[in-house]
Amino acid sequence: GDNMVLHENRLSKNLGTPPGTLVSTIKNGAVASTEIDIFDYDENTLNTPPQTDALSECIKSKNTKTVTWINVNSVHDIDLIRKIGEIYDIHPLVLEDITDTTQRPKMEEYDGYIYVVMKMLTFDANSCEVISEQVSMVFGSSWVITFQENKGDVFDGIRHRIKNHTGRIRRMGADYLAYSLIDAIVDQYFTILENVGACIEELEESS
Repeated sequence: GDNMVLHENRLSKNLGTPPGTLVSTIKNGAVASTEIDIFDYDENTLNTPPQTDALSECIKSKNTKTVTWINVNSVHDIDLIRKIGEIYDIHPLVLEDITDTTQRPKMEEYDGYIYVVMKMLTFDANSCEVISEQVSMVFGSSWVITFQENKGDVFDGIRHRIKNHTGRIRRMGADYLAYSLIDAIVDQYFTILENVGACIEELEESS
């Protein structure tokens, strides 16, 4: 079945490598450019450290009572993903799945955290093309880490709510943040359907 096909594709891509080996899926010799955005907050405080302090902030924020959202804007920097995995004790097989952008949507529960994979969709109005990108999310009791294929996402509304202390998000925990991120991805599906529907209507009217 389909699961067997995916399993065979994964075997052929990583043939000869042991389980948990991280392999970059970057194409056409492009240069991997990775940025890390961090929001560390509770109801009364908000910290958004600069890029230069990202890894040290990951270490410092791991065991705090504040909620920490770490957003990694590329899955092609293998060394960086491995370091984050070491800091947050993320299983090597999960790290392998994060860098493998051919995953099906799924959720897996591990000791101390949950791993979620989803497809984030965006729409190119000029070409009427739906663009799919894999987003992986790992979240524990006080932290959420999101891994995207490229920079750009559907999370600006959540960033706005965190920065401006609107809604319930600053009063809630990491589980609510994870829910909000998943909800933003799913809401975008409906926007995409509306855009595709509009394109189909235009094509029908022009034919």
